[in-house]
Amino acid sequence: MARPTPIDLVPPETPNPNEKLTVSELCAELKVARSTFYEWRQKRCGPRCIRLPNGGLRIRRRDLDAWLSTQEVA
Repeated sequence: MARPTPIDLVPPETPNPNEKLTVSELCAELKVARSTFYEWRQKRCGPRCIRLPNGGLRIRRRDLDAWLSTQEVA
């Protein structure tokens, strides 16, 4: 049996609930196309977003996590 290395003993980093994700980061994390994200926005069934003054969107980690928990099925 192999001995654990120090890297194996480090617990995974917990995400910051106040972290703000870009649309690209969210799409990469959920493995969905950007067009799918914008379709969810149009139908008002996606996660809450923050619109920046320059028109960009950001998604709070806590809003994404809350939205994902509502999407769970039994």
